[in-house]
Amino acid sequence: MKTVKQLKTISFVVLLFVAFSCTNKQEGNPGMDTQAKEYQVVVVKQGPATLYKTYPAALQGVQTVEIRPRIAGYIEEILVDEGDRVRKGQVLFRLNANDLKASVRSAEAQVKVAQAQISMAKTNLGKTKPLVEKNIISKFDLETAEADLQAAEAQLAQAEANLANAKANLQYSVITSPTDGTIGTFPYRVGSMVSSASPQPLTSISNTTSMYVYFSMNEKEFLALSKQLEGNTLQEKLKLMPEVFLIMADNSVYQHQGRVETAGGLVDIQTGAVNMRAMFPNPEGFLRSGGSGSVRIPQHFDSALLIPQEAAYELQGKYFVYVVGEDNKVINTEVEVLVGSLKDSYIVTSGLNPNDRVVIEGVSSLRNGTPIQPKLVETDKQAQAQNSFSKKQVNN
Repeated sequence: MKTVKQLKTISFVVLLFVAFSCTNKQEGNPGMDTQAKEYQVVVVKQGPATLYKTYPAALQGVQTVEIRPRIAGYIEEILVDEGDRVRKGQVLFRLNANDLKASVRSAEAQVKVAQAQISMAKTNLGKTKPLVEKNIISKFDLETAEADLQAAEAQLAQAEANLANAKANLQYSVITSPTDGTIGTFPYRVGSMVSSASPQPLTSISNTTSMYVYFSMNEKEFLALSKQLEGNTLQEKLKLMPEVFLIMADNSVYQHQGRVETAGGLVDIQTGAVNMRAMFPNPEGFLRSGGSGSVRIPQHFDSALLIPQEAAYELQGKYFVYVVGEDNKVINTEVEVLVGSLKDSYIVTSGLNPNDRVVIEGVSSLRNGTPIQPKLVETDKQAQAQNSFSKKQVNN
């Protein structure tokens, strides 16, 4: 009986202990579980920055010429190779000229015959004039002699024209380059019969000492760029536009900078894009017609709000950051940013003010109103990041 009473007493004590523990858990222990975690934050600074926007581009030489034969003939010799750099006037092809040389000789002979006929007609005319003056023969004979001389002179003119045409055709058998540039491919080889009616040119030559780089931007971006540039007319604005960069197909930055020269006068109805053209020097010949790349255009801001890219997250096409309030609770804030070729930072156009504190780490774990312990990032690192921002965008 005594044992039963002891068991009941022990059970009651255990129940009281369990109840006390549950109550303690429900009420919570101040300083435990509710302690705010530490997050790194930066103070939003305002200062100069340069944004680089990138647009896909196509490369074309300033002059591309198709080389076609002006006469029919067999290719006898090819004096250059595909991809060679050639100069204006350099011999590229020779066509078989045996028939053309024979035509020249025949035309020369016709000229000599015509010259002989003129000589005979002059001699005849010289004999006829005295006889007419002495009334030995009639004036009709004199007129006939004069007509014979005119006919001989006409035949000589025709023979000389035939000779000039034959010599020109002979010269056309030697095909030279009309410009400096780079040789294309050869669809025809030695022994092929070619003519001006051949479906393909003998080759093409691209003058690539300078390169046209074609790209397009949407109408909104074009208007924003035009408003930012100084000048009264579009041409004046383009002349004052800063130099642009070319990103090659391997993502390297081309060593020479170019300038935007023209903008199309029409906006594409289907795409809403404005076609533009930049000019890049190509003294080393690294750029080739038909190549591709990207044009990177700088856009400078005298006073911009710059935040690290890791501070923002995107949701349904909108960007948000967590701003730290005075009570150290985060506020989920929508911001508008300029998105260009940025790898480390965003330029904020609205939603933030200078000296706002923004969380830059662990934003995916935060919720609106979450209390944190802000840890300010050293200001010298932030200034260094902003100063090196422009250089990073050019090199990346």
